[in-house]
Amino acid sequence: MPKARNSSSRALPKKMHIYCEGEKTEPNYLNGYISDIDDRALRHVIIVEKTRKNTPVELVNVAIEHKKSNTSAKGDEFWVVYDRESVAKYTDTLHDKAYKRAKDNGINIALSNVCFEHWLLLHITNSSAPYTCYGDLINRSCLKEEFRKKLGKDYDKAGTEIYEFLSKNINKARRAAQKLNLAAIQTAQPGRDKPHHLNPYTDIPKLLNAIDLFC
Repeated sequence: MPKARNSSSRALPKKMHIYCEGEKTEPNYLNGYISDIDDRALRHVIIVEKTRKNTPVELVNVAIEHKKSNTSAKGDEFWVVYDRESVAKYTDTLHDKAYKRAKDNGINIALSNVCFEHWLLLHITNSSAPYTCYGDLINRSCLKEEFRKKLGKDYDKAGTEIYEFLSKNINKARRAAQKLNLAAIQTAQPGRDKPHHLNPYTDIPKLLNAIDLFC
């Protein structure tokens, strides 16, 4: 859960802008997390932006465009949230391009490998199994089963109940992700140590930490 803050302690002139690949799953989860922040002023300056862009390069480009426009202020923070997806869908070359453009332009990346659902899965179990794509994770992991058992229905990417169902286990997921990422980095092949090379891996805790510390 977000850390409690004293809303009267400081002004918040700058904003955090978050661009998500998914239209429902990631925005619903992140907006749920933001709405749990005690500091009302902070809630209003962390914005999950609406966008029709849904590829890594497109998301990075729209964040760069916004950052360079006169609608953003100095000190604004920009994040793009997207999945590794299967190698057949997005090549390493495409991810390399998005990664380099983001780093060159001060855009932060929150990538999940293979998909955002692995971060959700960590709220339930310490899963270190690699998956090849979203469908593979849904079919082989316990995510669908747990949703059906606890909520009486299958996991739905557009479901508005996902954050509420999982939120009590966010700290558990953070600890599991830390171990997961460390293991992935330690066993990475030489020259293949970027997040999109590591499976499984998730940057979502990094984004949540940035939200908690934003000022």
